[in-house]
Amino acid sequence: MKVLYNDGHVDECPADELTHVVRHSAAHIMAQAIKRLYPEADFAYGPATDNGFYYDIDLPEGQKISEEDFPAIEAEMKKIVKENLKFTVFELPRAEAVALMEERGEKYKVEHIGDLPEDARITFYQQGEYVDMCVGPHLTYTKALKAFKLTGVSGAYWKGDKNNKMLIRVNGTAFATKEELDEHLRLLEEAKKRDHRRIGREMDIFMMRDEAPGFPFFLPNGMILKNELLSYWREIHRAAGYVEISTPMIMNKELWKTSGHWDHYKDNMYSTIIDDEEYCIKPMNCPGGVLVYAAKPHSYRELPIRAGEIGLVHRHEMRGALHGLFRVRCFNQDDAHLFVRPDQLTEEIVGVVNLIDSVYEKFGFTYHLELSTRPEDSMGSDEDWERAESALRLALEKLGKEYVVNEGDGAFYGPKIDFHLEDSLGRTWQCGTVQLDFQMPINFDLEYTDADGSKKRPIMLHRVCFGSIERFIGILIEHFAGKFPTWLAPCQVKVLPVSEKSRDYARGVTEKLEAAGIRAVLDERDEKIGYKIREARNIDRPPYMLILGEQEVEAGTISVRDRSNETVSRSLDEFIADVRAEIAERR
Repeated sequence: MKVLYNDGHVDECPADELTHVVRHSAAHIMAQAIKRLYPEADFAYGPATDNGFYYDIDLPEGQKISEEDFPAIEAEMKKIVKENLKFTVFELPRAEAVALMEERGEKYKVEHIGDLPEDARITFYQQGEYVDMCVGPHLTYTKALKAFKLTGVSGAYWKGDKNNKMLIRVNGTAFATKEELDEHLRLLEEAKKRDHRRIGREMDIFMMRDEAPGFPFFLPNGMILKNELLSYWREIHRAAGYVEISTPMIMNKELWKTSGHWDHYKDNMYSTIIDDEEYCIKPMNCPGGVLVYAAKPHSYRELPIRAGEIGLVHRHEMRGALHGLFRVRCFNQDDAHLFVRPDQLTEEIVGVVNLIDSVYEKFGFTYHLELSTRPEDSMGSDEDWERAESALRLALEKLGKEYVVNEGDGAFYGPKIDFHLEDSLGRTWQCGTVQLDFQMPINFDLEYTDADGSKKRPIMLHRVCFGSIERFIGILIEHFAGKFPTWLAPCQVKVLPVSEKSRDYARGVTEKLEAAGIRAVLDERDEKIGYKIREARNIDRPPYMLILGEQEVEAGTISVRDRSNETVSRSLDEFIADVRAEIAERR
């Protein structure tokens, strides 16, 4: 497919760029359709994204766009596509670009141009009567847009600043072919069925309340799930030579000024006054880990020190951005901070990556790696950053891992390797990370005594496996659709007596399962067995159901139904032995 570039030339679009170009063009066509239907609409940003496109729109008071308006907007978009309008491109100097946007009543575009350099030349794309400032590229004709769908509407502050006006964000998606769109919409529908907020309520895993927006409540089944994850975490970290620590949730503001968090992160931090001094509720665990290291002298023989912490952190998120367990205001982070000598650095990074790799393999996740480099708002010298980035590259090359470079997305104190998980629906989630930090050891004057008696500065590694425990649980809920592996499942076996005649037998079976350390739940209600089976399958989602009737009572056996809905007759002792092995091995 040919596309129009911002220098005016038309060329074949590379296959890996086609979806982005299609979505970018769809955003312009959607804006044109909305402008026809809402002539007083004023447009802000309208980019293509990894999942589709959106446009932020300002409407006069009393006007709004909701999902009920989507059919009309999509119909107008189809009309524009059918008109087969040609995309054209032109360029204007800054002053003329401002004049054009002022003439067309586009105040947000005028403000955006005002943020650009005085000597900037602005490119515009036009199809029919619609003109938009844009760097392109775009399709050559509107008729080339074959498959699109509007997907949602939400609010968004202009420039992402809560002090600015709230605009209407209309989201959509588009693909080069109808087949690709149909598959995408199928996955979206499947994602709705797997929504962790709905499944979390049904399975009594967690809840959210208006009295505590962004602060999740974990229910009994959720605590089982969380504790199983943390038991696994502690087991593998003990085996990998980690020690576990716990640091205070509230510490003096001066600590956060020394660490650099106050200057770089204070807008996301909660604070309070204690004894007439300002204290902060920790948004990260690392300064506390640093204080533990600094509490006593260290020899080169002690390094590396690998200190892990399951720390509860609090971060202020905008209320409109909160989303179930995926975006919350407090969460447990499975941090570890490693203090290493320079000669140990590559080996320790390799060890961390291998540990995280083993965790994701346990849950059946595949992933890709990104190396994030120095951001504009950073601490430290050019030399330290170059050393840090080189160390991460060397470790990845030693591991033979493929990675992409994410320029400028590192932490303010150092570069990092991010793990992006792919779930069962093909969605990606950034969870694990390894961050290299030369700055905090300098800020806190950390030392160790080297073999020659001299004082040396350790290098600090920050890393997480799960990331946010809460967010990881949300990902697991959707990845497994609530059908957790047996070792994680809150209810591992649901015991279902067929009638009153098998109830006593079912109680005995349940007691034996519980005595063997298996989480078993007995359903003694006077309901038909078909109803109890359907409810167990759709609500509790246990790996196993035991269906016990008169036949099982007489034979002293059990009928086991697994998630494939296959039912087999077995002895209880054999079943217990197999399930215990499955749990012990965390299959």
